[in-house]
Amino acid sequence: MKIALQYCQITVSDVDESLGFYRDALGLEPHKDIGAGRSRWATLGSPAQPDLEYVLSVPHAGRSEADGDALGGLLANGVLPMIVFSTDDLDTAFERVQSYGAEVLQEPIDRPWGVRDSAFRDPSGNTVRIQQPIHA
Repeated sequence: MKIALQYCQITVSDVDESLGFYRDALGLEPHKDIGAGRSRWATLGSPAQPDLEYVLSVPHAGRSEADGDALGGLLANGVLPMIVFSTDDLDTAFERVQSYGAEVLQEPIDRPWGVRDSAFRDPSGNTVRIQQPIHA
């Protein structure tokens, strides 16, 4: 039996602004752009993982009013789960995201658990980490 992650949901406050960030700063490729307004969502992917799509949607997309309001509150407070990407060239990835204008939370640093790590906020306030394995 094969089991694999197919979609990674990223809740955002503005799909257009977030598409720009994930496309231009992180280099993901746009796939789908569906719906409008509070029902809009878009997907992006990476050739490195062709079977995985990142779904960008606003809090109310596909949710009840109460659930959308609750999720929107969590997004506004910056407490939704972080997104962690891996790369084979953290310094270049960091420079690209920083030059895009993203808020830097942490410059690249070596961690004792074997990764070089950095962190940013996306335009909606989500924490985005980019890591590179440290090879001894």
